[in-house]
Amino acid sequence: MKLHQLRYLNEVARQGLSITGAADALYTSQPGVSKQIQLFEDELGLQVFQRNGKRLTGITEPGAQILALAAKVIRDIDNIKRVGDEFSNVETGTFTIATTHTQARYKLPAAVKDFMANYPLIKLNIHQGNPMQVAEQVANGDADIGIATESINSFDTLLCLPCYQWNRCVVVPHGHPLLSEGELTLAKLAAYPLITYDFAFTGGTLVSKIFTEAGLSPNVVLTAIDADVIKTYVTLGLGVGLLANMAYDPQRDSHLARLDVSHLFPDSTTYLGIRKDAFLRGYMYGFIELIAPHFNRQAVNDALKLGA
Repeated sequence: MKLHQLRYLNEVARQGLSITGAADALYTSQPGVSKQIQLFEDELGLQVFQRNGKRLTGITEPGAQILALAAKVIRDIDNIKRVGDEFSNVETGTFTIATTHTQARYKLPAAVKDFMANYPLIKLNIHQGNPMQVAEQVANGDADIGIATESINSFDTLLCLPCYQWNRCVVVPHGHPLLSEGELTLAKLAAYPLITYDFAFTGGTLVSKIFTEAGLSPNVVLTAIDADVIKTYVTLGLGVGLLANMAYDPQRDSHLARLDVSHLFPDSTTYLGIRKDAFLRGYMYGFIELIAPHFNRQAVNDALKLGA
């Protein structure tokens, strides 16, 4: 049994049982991956994967247990490497953040700018996705830290630290009837075509829940993952935009009027998620404190101990 065999097994499972996909991800050959998996199974005397001819079709019961253990071994090996890097290559490394578009576009830039000034030799990667994809990337080890709203805290393997709260606003073209109707209500909002986030994004399910509890069915004519796309279609007169307060800039978006709707919706919380078993390098603690100043290194470590 060899470490590279465990990596091949793990990657095949991650690639949806695609040996070709695993070979591409690991920069090796498809026959090489197939051979090493076969050698591994022969050594143990059991099958990890179910097969139909040469095609992998599923994971056997013992295979599921082996894959879980293999994933843990790989994470432990990666943590050992991080420990070594922390003490031998303090100034260098790679840092991957998974987050949603709204967070990446409107909340992270200041923290990222300060981080790159403080750690100029660190290679920073930012992956974007919906909250569930963000959580999965951190849980799978594809990202070091995930930043998203609400649903990221549903993964048992992640420690989720509350960073900040935010609410929503409505944007409309100047002269829109809503601007002269007094205090905005859910009923008034539901009377107009609505353009908002895809419900997999940025608290979208909460918005749907609030309308449903009020016995209203909003006329959602368009959804997007990008607040800038929402504002573009509002500018075209296709509907009323409902988006995060942080996504409205008074100068850049001066062609649109903003109406606060924090009285209609509860605050949403943005969380920062990390694996409970991950070894965090110094610069990762540094970034966490930039995005959530109330979580310094000691506070993060205390939270990890409580969540273990």
